[in-house]
Amino acid sequence: MKNKNLLLMTIALLIIANYTVAQVTGTFTDLRDGKIYKTIVIGTQTWMAENLAYSANSGCWAYDNSQSNVSIYGYLYKWETAQDVCPEGWHLPSDAEWTILIDYLGGKNIAGGKMKEIGTKNWITPNTGGNNSCGFNGLPGGLRDITGIFGGKGDSGVWWSLTENSDSDAYLIGFVYNSTSALSRIINKEAGFSVRCVKNN
Repeated sequence: MKNKNLLLMTIALLIIANYTVAQVTGTFTDLRDGKIYKTIVIGTQTWMAENLAYSANSGCWAYDNSQSNVSIYGYLYKWETAQDVCPEGWHLPSDAEWTILIDYLGGKNIAGGKMKEIGTKNWITPNTGGNNSCGFNGLPGGLRDITGIFGGKGDSGVWWSLTENSDSDAYLIGFVYNSTSALSRIINKEAGFSVRCVKNN
């Protein structure tokens, strides 16, 4: 019986170790508007654990033009605005910085699950693998396409990177409700996507 209990305890500890990451959390106040953001240290990087919700003068939209969405999902920004919208001491992550995060979490095939908010309060069912084990708390804020149409709220979370592909396109990172993957894509800079800021070194 003692050996059986020891075996069960060992299995439980292995499961916990596999699904959790030691988290160092904090907060940051954006002095421009007084908004307080949760922050999370993941590996060697410090990220905002919420989507940016700073109202820029242009290139910035609330999903469906409804301010009620901003408190949950933040704003959607076109790439030109996203480059400069992070507060002092923070910046829009490059594609390489996103890759550092994804590699730290085990690679693109599983990182999305570790970065997604738990459950289906904001994600639609089934939110595959969404366990938020790293504390990133990825939300499905959707997008605004280049024609001004909003879509994807609840089923996809997509964030700009600083890295350009061409004069018209830039890289982004995203994940969806029915996959554990975190995928890099190239998209037109005029579209609107969420922003997560990473702290300057």
